[in-house]
Amino acid sequence: MMQTRTLGTQGLAASAVGYGSMGITMAYGAADAEGGSSAIQRAYDLGVTFFDTAELYGWGENEKVVGQAVKDFRDDVAIATKFGYTHDFGFDSRPGHIREVVENSLRNLGMAHVDVLYQHRVDPNVPIEDVAGTVKELIDAGKVRYFGLSEAGPETIRRAHAVQPVSVLQTEYSLFERDAEMLFPTLNELGIGFVPYSPLGRGFLTGTAKPASLYEESDMRSWDARWQPGNFEKNVEATVQLAELAASKDATVAQFALAWLLAQGEHIVPIPGTRSAGRVEENVGAADLVLSEADLSRISEILPLGGFGSRYPEAMIPNWQ
Repeated sequence: MMQTRTLGTQGLAASAVGYGSMGITMAYGAADAEGGSSAIQRAYDLGVTFFDTAELYGWGENEKVVGQAVKDFRDDVAIATKFGYTHDFGFDSRPGHIREVVENSLRNLGMAHVDVLYQHRVDPNVPIEDVAGTVKELIDAGKVRYFGLSEAGPETIRRAHAVQPVSVLQTEYSLFERDAEMLFPTLNELGIGFVPYSPLGRGFLTGTAKPASLYEESDMRSWDARWQPGNFEKNVEATVQLAELAASKDATVAQFALAWLLAQGEHIVPIPGTRSAGRVEENVGAADLVLSEADLSRISEILPLGGFGSRYPEAMIPNWQ
């Protein structure tokens, strides 16, 4: 039986391991709605109750896949989506735009409400109080249950939380990417849950990484710094050492990486994504893997500061405030 975790103080419950749907329709090569749908249904069968999508992931196409895949068990799961991007990858969190996006998302998902509504990225041109106030109105109207932020910094989180309690922050976090740890004191103080995205280092921590040149252009790993010569070899070496440690516990490196995240706090729910039902089974297995102090210490020796190479080109790295 999959354990349940609580995200925030407003009542949001989620399985210890969730599911991120982005890769079904973007960032990792050609879309695969059929594989994604099968993966979602297998995840539910194995106890996953927290599914993450966004308007940005195919401008409604991803939401349609998720909505269709969960329709037979909609009331048993929590569905999260996001607003805040424009089609040219600019930001728009103006209140009118938020309301418009939510109506579109509900239609695409085929749902009367979403459980979590995230601001996908902080909009420097719209006061966060206006954003939080608009989400509060949507919560009062029954269209949204919980408020989330993504890639926001301590000051923004506090200002939003004062208007409408924030249940969860979503930000990249994994054995390869540790910067989010600076946000934990704020989250703990305010009672906000944390959802790591890219918890397997965009697939590097599955042990299947290939050099950047072997990925097609539509795959972000073709330009991700971790896959470039120099960084790639160091990250492979670290992953090999982690895999050896995982094997000593009859686990895969992916399971080990997810178990490490779960060990960082009881209000953390990673959302690994995959289009493979087999990978879902592997990821879910991490919820039962308990790491010892010796395991955690060895992990710290292998990757004391995270992986090699920045998570985004400098222009794309969010400015946390």
